[in-house]
Amino acid sequence: MRRDICLFMLLTGAFLMTSIPAAVAQEAPRPERRPVELTNHGVTRVDEYYWLREREDPAVISHLEAENAWTEVRMAGTEDLQSALFDEIVGRIPPDDDSAPVPHAGWWYQSRYEAGNEYPVHVRLKGTPDGTPQVLLDGNQRAEGYSYYSASVSPLGVSPDGRTLAFAEDTLGRRFYTIRFRDLPSGEVLPDEIRSVTPAMAWANDSQTLFYTKQDPETLRWYQVYRHRLGTDPSEDVLVYEEADETFTSWVSRSKSGRFLLIGSSQTLATEYRYLDADTPDDEFLIILPRQRDHEYSVEHDGDSWLIRTNRDAKNFRLVRAPISDPRPEMWEELVPSRDDVLFEDFELFTDNIVVQERRDGLVHLRILDPSGRLDHEIAFDDPAYVAWLSTNLELDSPFVRFGYSSMTTPSSVYDYERDTKQRMLRKRDGVIGDFDPSDYVTERVFAIARDGQRVPISLVYRRDTGGDLATRPLLLYGYGSYGASMDPFFSSSRLSLLDRGFVYAIAHIRGGEELGRRWYEDGKLLNKKNTFNDFIDSAEYLVETGRADPDRLFAMGGSAGGLLMGAIVNDRPELWRGVIAAVPFVDVVTTMLDPTIPLTTSEYDEWGDPNDPVYFDYMLSYSPYDNVQEADYPALLVTTGLYDSQVQYWEPAKWVARLRDRNTGSEQVLLHVNMDAGHGGQSGRFRRFKETAMEYAFLIALAASTT
Repeated sequence: MRRDICLFMLLTGAFLMTSIPAAVAQEAPRPERRPVELTNHGVTRVDEYYWLREREDPAVISHLEAENAWTEVRMAGTEDLQSALFDEIVGRIPPDDDSAPVPHAGWWYQSRYEAGNEYPVHVRLKGTPDGTPQVLLDGNQRAEGYSYYSASVSPLGVSPDGRTLAFAEDTLGRRFYTIRFRDLPSGEVLPDEIRSVTPAMAWANDSQTLFYTKQDPETLRWYQVYRHRLGTDPSEDVLVYEEADETFTSWVSRSKSGRFLLIGSSQTLATEYRYLDADTPDDEFLIILPRQRDHEYSVEHDGDSWLIRTNRDAKNFRLVRAPISDPRPEMWEELVPSRDDVLFEDFELFTDNIVVQERRDGLVHLRILDPSGRLDHEIAFDDPAYVAWLSTNLELDSPFVRFGYSSMTTPSSVYDYERDTKQRMLRKRDGVIGDFDPSDYVTERVFAIARDGQRVPISLVYRRDTGGDLATRPLLLYGYGSYGASMDPFFSSSRLSLLDRGFVYAIAHIRGGEELGRRWYEDGKLLNKKNTFNDFIDSAEYLVETGRADPDRLFAMGGSAGGLLMGAIVNDRPELWRGVIAAVPFVDVVTTMLDPTIPLTTSEYDEWGDPNDPVYFDYMLSYSPYDNVQEADYPALLVTTGLYDSQVQYWEPAKWVARLRDRNTGSEQVLLHVNMDAGHGGQSGRFRRFKETAMEYAFLIALAASTT
């Protein structure tokens, strides 16, 4: 046995997942096959597990429970390791913790965690952040009696007069919220209850009128905006906008100035905003710029103008100013031009500055501009791989811009940056209890050359002193690559449990994200989707070839659309991976995208394609993980899902696991863990959610330790 493997065993006390006592050995669950023929464009697919969609069928629940029991049996040898990992992970988290106070309208807003509690207490302090706290909402009290609890609480949920808090609660995990109201002077929860809605809401300036967003009960598409008056029956609320286009979603918000209410409607390739004077909530919303295909924009109010971030004639977006009275493109004044090598991601407006968030060479930069768009200066960052972002900035006249910063060796930090003096003040850094020292870890940024010649960025982190060079260490490669979401190199204190056991952790910034601009996204969607999978595989091979990973202990992980990535790469190159974790994976692509009644389907045609078109049908069918399971020696797989998942329905991973077991010609285990009390985000609670993290890490560590 190699020295580094011996080190794993000493550090972890890991048992092999195959060392199950004979007395408890059993066969993996095998759901009944009930073949259903699905015919489209002259192609007939047979889905033997289609029936698992019936959530109310007791046989479905029994099967999911059997899957959980089987996973528990197969991982029985790692119970002590899971317990140790959980204790390590939560042991690094300060038992008492506060967020950085956020100033808004004469108050400072903060969330506080108290020792032994799972949920935050939301408070505000008058005048200064050192004042006496007034409790807005105690999540621990509200969560009593529920196995799952999530609350949406924001400074913007407080009415303009400061007297009423509107908050939203979900006690199931399927993202249907109930909006409730608390009278802050008395602490009394008012009788108004608005059920089965989203958490998106905005107050009018009268502090009596709340606009909120409702979703379709079947597809979960956000599509209606209602107006509610305090003290009235919610059944009498007025529908003020309904989005008729099934490819669009809608929401309501409030401008930073507080002067306007905004209704946004968007889909992958187009946006439309409406506005209403917040002083006259009974008036009708007016369109700012009518929707046009391929035009995406966002707006902020500035005096007599709109500031508009737009991709009109600007692939990587630009910033323009337009009169409120006539915002047509002919009236635009350009403030920040579009550049081929820079993605303009976001901006924050202040009375004397505009702060823009841009991405160059995959890294975020923050630039300070004067009101006319001229560069004043840029905030400097030092790490080779890092992420920065504009944080919560609610005050137009603040002299500070608040931003967040993290790297793979720097815990998430909140800074206030004084724009005039260029002084940076650390307001909050996530604590790590124990002997954590950033200098014990190394972070790198390298580039793999994909098969078509594209340079794919990869961020890595590892511990300096766990023994053996990188070529002898196990490596976990993470990827996503969809929706233009950039997977940035954040710090993770839980990840230290892998790094301290010799793992290298890497993020492949593959096409389908926006790390290298809009082109990077467009080259990984629709009929270019396979670039995403190829980039990930090519990144893995590069890491092995350059001596950064043990080829026999190469692991992969992704979730949701990243779970689709996992399904594609194990079908394409099953021999490359020692083990794979697919969290809430979107793996039955064709069937889901052909069913408009399934949540989120119609709004995603421009991401994946509409399979009612035979061109897209054929292309999607060529990579859909469920449709392409083959007879092969698959690597060890741990698949997770939630019974109430609103984004990727539980039956997709359940069917995929069943088919994988049918066709797996190898000896590695395919395991399914179903959270029976949660949805897409997994278990709620500050600490409880790390139970699943500990299970995933134990799966990886045990496999790495078992490989000789």
